[in-house]
Amino acid sequence: MKRKKSDYRRNVGVAIFNAQGQIWLGKRFGEDGPHVWQCPQGGIDKGEKPKAAARRELFEETGLRAKEMEYLGKVKGWLYYDFPPEILAKKKKRFINKGQRQKWYAFRYFGDGSDVNLTAHGPQEFSEWRWAELNSIADTIVPFKRAVYEQLIVEFADFARPVN
Repeated sequence: MKRKKSDYRRNVGVAIFNAQGQIWLGKRFGEDGPHVWQCPQGGIDKGEKPKAAARRELFEETGLRAKEMEYLGKVKGWLYYDFPPEILAKKKKRFINKGQRQKWYAFRYFGDGSDVNLTAHGPQEFSEWRWAELNSIADTIVPFKRAVYEQLIVEFADFARPVN
């Protein structure tokens, strides 16, 4: 299916891998259930470059700074997802996008987690966080974003290995 870029809000996603090759997941604030865990993500501001947006979103949602991590790479191109009808109905009041197109970036974090600050910048996105195996992330995300996370499993597989 051919998608019209202008129908999708520009967005970034950030995959944070630890030295053991696990990926950082946050539990969406105020939500419960099996599909409430995801990676940091957010919109790209007008005039902002995608990589700069990824660094900003990383700090705003986790308190972590990209300059203190190893940059690993990015997904080539954009990954798309569509909002389901019930979310589209709610969002129509704020904006008219059918979904989001995301540019994903990966970083290696070597800290012990003590510098994670989920309230670094309001409004708070996550209520808690954990490390997970990359191949499990498609099961933790809301179903309408699942195809993006399945693609991340493939694209970022090399980063999900322990480093010496």
